[in-house]
Amino acid sequence: MKRTEITPVPVLYQEEVPMTEPDRQAYFITLLADWMKHEIERLQRPMTYHVQTFGCQMNAKDSEKLAGILEAIGYVEADTEEADFVLYNTCTVRENANSRVYGRIGYLGKLKQKNTNMRIAMCGCMMQETHVIDKLKKSYRFVDVVFGTHNIYMLAELLYQNISTRKSVFDIKEKAEKIVEDLPSSLKYSFKAGVNIMYGCNNFCSYCIVPYVRGRERSRAPKDIINEITELTEHGVVEIMLLGQNVNSYGKTLEEPISFAKLLQMIEKIEKLKRIRFMTPHPKDLSDELIDTIKNSAKICKQLHLPLQSGSTRILEKMNRKYTKEDYLTLVEKAKAAIPEISFTTDIIVGFPGETEEDFNDTIDVIEKVGFASAYTFQYSKRTGTAAATMSGQISPAVVEQRFSRLLSVVQNTAEQQAKKSLGKTQEVLVEELNIQTSGYVTGRLSNNLLVHFPGGKEDIGHIKMVTLKECKGFYYMGEAE
Repeated sequence: MKRTEITPVPVLYQEEVPMTEPDRQAYFITLLADWMKHEIERLQRPMTYHVQTFGCQMNAKDSEKLAGILEAIGYVEADTEEADFVLYNTCTVRENANSRVYGRIGYLGKLKQKNTNMRIAMCGCMMQETHVIDKLKKSYRFVDVVFGTHNIYMLAELLYQNISTRKSVFDIKEKAEKIVEDLPSSLKYSFKAGVNIMYGCNNFCSYCIVPYVRGRERSRAPKDIINEITELTEHGVVEIMLLGQNVNSYGKTLEEPISFAKLLQMIEKIEKLKRIRFMTPHPKDLSDELIDTIKNSAKICKQLHLPLQSGSTRILEKMNRKYTKEDYLTLVEKAKAAIPEISFTTDIIVGFPGETEEDFNDTIDVIEKVGFASAYTFQYSKRTGTAAATMSGQISPAVVEQRFSRLLSVVQNTAEQQAKKSLGKTQEVLVEELNIQTSGYVTGRLSNNLLVHFPGGKEDIGHIKMVTLKECKGFYYMGEAE
């Protein structure tokens, strides 16, 4: 496809380029910002970008950084993929996610035929798989820039290469070489933000591809985390979500190791910060020190997302989860004894290879004993490249569907019973948005992450209100602000 003439970027000499980060990326951002001015003049309109995120909150946080880089260059955000630069930040946890992305890339190819100024970029977990790269090179040659999970900080440099050479750029790192700090970021919300405290995973659960595409655990330095959160609070952020594949193992890779609990204690001292959340902790690593830290904190939300996956000790062993049903229940009881108001949320997989009716009933038993406030529930599906994909005893779809339906019913019932316990109480609610269904109402979240709808206006967004919970609707409340 013939490309429209574009403003050339200056040719660089290697000795001119800074070799250390983030100075190197700042250099390319400056070059592209100058190029952007000429492009805007040529086109007589702003250049737009659209970042679409597939997958987890780690990906969402990465997308904020990518958007920040694009905005520093001079791109303006667009609501749709009909933009001059479209970037897909991909997930590969399930194989059907890959199929969905391929379909969207085909759609982008048609848009690019209409807009010859358009550039397409792909990044994220899916790009770490060799067969994906081979398919992009063979069947989607119109994609301009492709990179993986370990070098998202290089977007400006890779875009510069594409513009200056007019050739597709593929840059996939097999492992992380560094953690680059102090890059631009564009927050989705002005009052809450995610903050990475670590990257990668060492657990190798038998159903999960994440350790293969995100690499081994790497922890950020405490001072960098504290500096980032402090700066966020100076710009109005009152709630942060600490992010990591297994936050409980934070700090083990640092030159001077510290525990996750110690990091939380440091973060709590940030004066303007009002709420602290985190995900995801692993049950095998959840310490007494962490429970005590949550108990004694005025800022850590009294909600613990503790993935169960299965209530069967036999299945947990096949999953390589490294805890038993009894271990999990003991941990929950210990946390409840220390923090009576704590609520639990979880992840559950139904239909793992070899799961019997007895195994499934063990899962139901744990749900009823814990009383989860909510649960992310999944039907097991094979993921090529994982140990579970080749296990014998794959469960028929009909059986999985039947068990899944039963599971949902139990989860919904226990969640409703837990929610009713707070009815009539007055609690803090962080207002997040105008209610899209009822005019004159706003929607916010309790410390336990449940939603509350109550009368309010745009001026309440981003503020914490004391709200009396008047009516329980199962998974949310109707309330009234004081």
